[in-house]
Amino acid sequence: MDFIDQLRVLASRITATKDMIQTEEATKNSMIMPFIQILGYNVFDPLEVTPELVADVGLKKGEKVDYAILKDGNPIILFECKKAGAELNISHAGQLFRYFHVTTARFGVLTNGLVYKFFSDLEQPNKMDEKPFFEFNILDFKDRDVDELKKFAKAVFDLDTILTTANELKYTRSIQNRLAEWMVSPPEDFVRLVAADLIGSRRFTPALREQFTPITRRAFEQLIGERINARLKGAMTPEPASLVAPVPPESSADARAEDQVHTSLEELEAFHTIRAILRDMVSPGRITIRDAQSYCAVLLDDNNRRPLCRLRFNNLKNLRIGLFDEKREEVLEPLEKVDDIYNFVDRLKATLVTYLSGQETGTAKG
Repeated sequence: MDFIDQLRVLASRITATKDMIQTEEATKNSMIMPFIQILGYNVFDPLEVTPELVADVGLKKGEKVDYAILKDGNPIILFECKKAGAELNISHAGQLFRYFHVTTARFGVLTNGLVYKFFSDLEQPNKMDEKPFFEFNILDFKDRDVDELKKFAKAVFDLDTILTTANELKYTRSIQNRLAEWMVSPPEDFVRLVAADLIGSRRFTPALREQFTPITRRAFEQLIGERINARLKGAMTPEPASLVAPVPPESSADARAEDQVHTSLEELEAFHTIRAILRDMVSPGRITIRDAQSYCAVLLDDNNRRPLCRLRFNNLKNLRIGLFDEKREEVLEPLEKVDDIYNFVDRLKATLVTYLSGQETGTAKG
């Protein structure tokens, strides 16, 4: 099983059980130890992964760090663990700070089993930075996050390689976070900058700010959505089923309706989430997306008689997913966020099974 597939399996298990985990010890056993194992370290070998490694730090005797990953008998990565869902403020990393100073480890990880914050000493040698250079969320990760996490795997771990990219990664993440904020709420200075060529010598008045702020936000979203669509279509070219199935319009009215359809970032994220959920049952290329004005359909084999679900995301404050029962009738379920689709893994798989086994009859209703 590939590295990313192992992470997805762990993510699915954590999604199903995280509300049952009430203690730090349970978090370690069910979330953190499996995570360390995925990185390739044997959690049952104390010469490789030592739990509660003890050291004397100044006047403090018997200081312990929850886990230390060792290489040639020396710590290389330290883990300080909190219970599932606990806050991970820098104030909660006291032991990690102290232990980092007196060991050879260059990386410290603060985690609650869901989020992993990776620290080093980029600002001042032998003193752990107050800000992480990398964060990994087991329930919300992207391919680039997996690529960075892989660098910590036993098979490829190289201190110099990680440190070379860590500083750039820290700044890159900070800029990405800022741009993400600007997509939702563009600051006035940014709106003024992008509108400068459009308004010419006119003064940037409050009225112009009110006019251009939502325009800037929509332009941001559409630009990124178009870039993602273009890359996905390119990646899908060799496969028999296209990403978005073309439906020839039958009239000028159909053409106008087609022009108004825009596949949102949330719909694309949901589409790939569903692909990830079902990839162990069917080739991802067989799962396609077909957008329309009222909903976005996720289909098997680009066949509208084989809908896996319908994404009703036109109102981002009221996300809903349409699932199909045994009578092929659509049942709408609310989503607080796209990741909540993982709550319906069994129902999605059950629908797919009916198609793969040839049990379906008629067309979906609704």
